[in-house]
Amino acid sequence: MAETIEILLAEDEPSLGQIIKESLETRSFKVHLAKNGEEAYALYKSVQPKLLVLDVMMPKKDGFTLAKEIRQEDSTIPIIFLTAKSQTQDVVEGFTIGGNDYLKKPFSMEELIVRINNLLHRITLQQSAEIISIGAYTFDFPKQLLTYKEETSQLTHREAHLLFHLIKNKNQVLDRSMILKKLWGDDDFFSGRSMDVFITKLRKKLKQDESIQIINVRGYGYKLVC
Repeated sequence: MAETIEILLAEDEPSLGQIIKESLETRSFKVHLAKNGEEAYALYKSVQPKLLVLDVMMPKKDGFTLAKEIRQEDSTIPIIFLTAKSQTQDVVEGFTIGGNDYLKKPFSMEELIVRINNLLHRITLQQSAEIISIGAYTFDFPKQLLTYKEETSQLTHREAHLLFHLIKNKNQVLDRSMILKKLWGDDDFFSGRSMDVFITKLRKKLKQDESIQIINVRGYGYKLVC
């Protein structure tokens, strides 16, 4: 018998929360529903779910604040944000906090289910990966840690997966559209701007080794050279 995956869903709109809960439970997930951020945090502590689906705009404690608190305790649990916001800065903030995915309302249940399954699959692959050397750095992909000499940086899920794909395609062009669809779920303008921000963040974190460069190949994508 397959393992039942427990999901924590935080959604303050009762009807939508119930629809999502019932839809996911028809796919053999067990869903714990919270109607605000404080209730969601209490459930997170008691249930220890495998994945979080958090509405951004909630009473008592918003989704971003809740995610920040949870990330202090667990750097790897998958988090999907649900939001009506679509501004680039909101998307980037969600990923910078440590969100793994970002779904804009309104959305189809099929899309949410596909993103949940893809995310769980990515996490499984990440946990089975090995430690990688890149120039003078050591990259612990399972733990999302980047180390230079005695200095270690904790990467977000998005930073870690983007760096992993750059390393896998080292000295080759990483197709922009392909990686956007794989990691962001869409290659639209907002996703593209978000990825550009994360490329800039990775460049800063790799700057101690001058032999490492992430080159923008205009019209095609990015190339990690080292």
